[in-house]
Formats: sequence, C-alpha cells, structure tokens
Amino acid sequence: MLRKKILASVILMPFTAAMAQDSTVVEEKKSPLTFSGSVDGYYKYDFAKTAANSFTSFTGKHNSFALGMGSIKATYEGDKIGAVVDLGFGPRAKEFAYTDDGITAAIKQLYVTYTPAEWLTLSLGTWGTHVGYEVLDPQVNRNYSMSYMFTNGPFGHTGFKAQVTKGAHSFMAGIANATDYRVVPEDQINKKFALAQYAYAGDKVSVYLNYVGGKAPDTTKSNQVDAVVTAKVSDKFSIGYNGTVAFVNGWDGVKNTSSKSWWGSALYLNVDPKPWFGLTLRGEYFNDDNQLKTFSGAAAGGNIFATTLSANFKVSSLTLIPEIRFDNASEEIFTDKNGAGSKSATSVLVAAVLSF
Repeated sequence: MLRKKILASVILMPFTAAMAQDSTVVEEKKSPLTFSGSVDGYYKYDFAKTAANSFTSFTGKHNSFALGMGSIKATYEGDKIGAVVDLGFGPRAKEFAYTDDGITAAIKQLYVTYTPAEWLTLSLGTWGTHVGYEVLDPQVNRNYSMSYMFTNGPFGHTGFKAQVTKGAHSFMAGIANATDYRVVPEDQINKKFALAQYAYAGDKVSVYLNYVGGKAPDTTKSNQVDAVVTAKVSDKFSIGYNGTVAFVNGWDGVKNTSSKSWWGSALYLNVDPKPWFGLTLRGEYFNDDNQLKTFSGAAAGGNIFATTLSANFKVSSLTLIPEIRFDNASEEIFTDKNGAGSKSATSVLVAAVLSF
C-alpha cells in the first residue's frame, strides 16, 4: 500500500555567535509493499469431556492446548495495480482450505487488482468470501469460536469480480469456480457460481447484502442470500447482525430435486468499557430442519440456539480471549459425560491472538 508521511525536520544552522532553527518539510515515499500477519492458539475444555460436541470450525479439541494458525500477508498497492499474497499455516488454515492438497492448502488469498478509475476495481484470483459477519483471521473476530453460519457457509471464491464504488455505496459482481474450490476435480461437474454484493458504509451504520449461487461439483444447486448490518451506538457500544438463508436443490440420480433450505440468524453485542477490555455476547439461532448441514447424520432435523460470551483483554498487539459457550439443540446431537445423547453442550476456552 502506498503511504506518504510528511515529516518535519529541524535543521540547526550556525550564524556567527548564535544558532537559528530552520524547519524543512520532507516527503518520504514509503514502499508500496507492506506486510502483516497473526499467530493464534487456544486451550478448550468441554464439560462432557469429549471433542465430539464441536460442530463449528477451528475449535474441535477437548482438554488440549491447540495451535490455530500462523499467517503472513503481503500487500502491494501501486497507482493502478495491486496484489495480495495471504498465506496461513496450521490446523485453522488447513480446515479453511479443505478442498486443497499439499502446499496449496496454505493459500488463504492470492489475487491481483486493477483500478482503471477511482470508482472501479477489478480483481482476479482467490479471496475470502464476502458472505457472513465472521472471517477466517481470528484478530478480526471478537469471539474466538465460530458461528454455525460461518461453518456451513462459503469460505472462499476463486474467479473474477468487479466492484463499483460511489460515495458510501458500492456494488460487486463476479463469477467464480464452485464455492471453496480453487481447482475443480476433472472428473466432476465444473459449473461457475455467480457472486454479488451491495454495500452501504456509513459513519454509524453499515449494511451488506450478499449473494452466491450455482451448481456444485456434486451436482447440487444452491442459492444463498445473506445480510450483515453493523451499528456504532457509541464509542463503547456497537451491534452486529448476520442473517442468512440457503436454498439447496439435491440430486436424485437423474435430476435436481425440489428446493430445501437451511438458515440462521445471529446478534452480536459489543461493549468496550476500557481501551484494553471488551465483551462480546453472540446469540445465534441455526435451523437445519431439512438435515442439509449439522443434522445430516441425526435421526431428525432440528435447530440449535448457541450463546457465546467472550472477553477481549488487549496488551499491545496481543489479545487474550477467555470464552464460555452454551449450545442447545432441539435433538440429541450432542454427547454427555456418560456417552449418552444430549440436547446441550457447554465448553470454555482461552485463546491468545497476536497480530502484527
């Protein structure tokens, strides 16, 4: 990213018996190449003493110290041409790139941009999805464990997109490989997905309306509509909301079947009484009556209400996140400490996230 800083230099010049000061403005051109990254890990304990109660991404351990991800990101921003190389290593990155093998699983994002005009940006490559409130990078989220909507929604896209921006409004449209596929296997269906987003980024309120849809390599068709709203009530209190619904047409061996859906809704309440301390309460309702996602292996479809309370303690660039989570389902998809079926699960974790 091209950044310019105006530095004031004070030059002392001798005049006979006295000293006089002369200030000169120096413009220093910084490199268009910048680097950033993060490192994270966690300890988690499930009160049923099992790792089987985790149905969301990245925190599937019990009574164990676990690695998250080491991430390094290089960003180049010229006058019109830009590029991003974003790499991640560790269990979190591997789970994110679940369709990749070998070294390509370390690629979180890899794309180039071209900005022919201030209002238009074209991008080609692979990038994180525009759908949803939560993201892969833990330093951006305030809860460390992930929502059911994040886990079951798209992770990333590989293709081409164009974004038009006018003031606080922007619109993005794109075409990409099937969701989460950088390379579609040659023996599977290779149809393209459509991407779209309308965004309004105001001073106090921001709104994002998202869409992704197409035919997957397994022959199913899907159309997902998603909304994210954020509101800054004050310097110490903000609200986030995410709602999503996906319509899926299965495959009966001959043709696509009638549409079935899964959906979810989550509210995030963020309180920051001190610059070094904050709290986030996430309440999420996830519905899978049609057994397309979390309840696919259960006796019947159902829903889950999950409540997560996370604290954020900041020490310079380090954030410590103690968290307690309660998951309640309409069916016995969880396991209790005796190994029997249960409709609820409780866990605690402590995570450390360092960003630089």
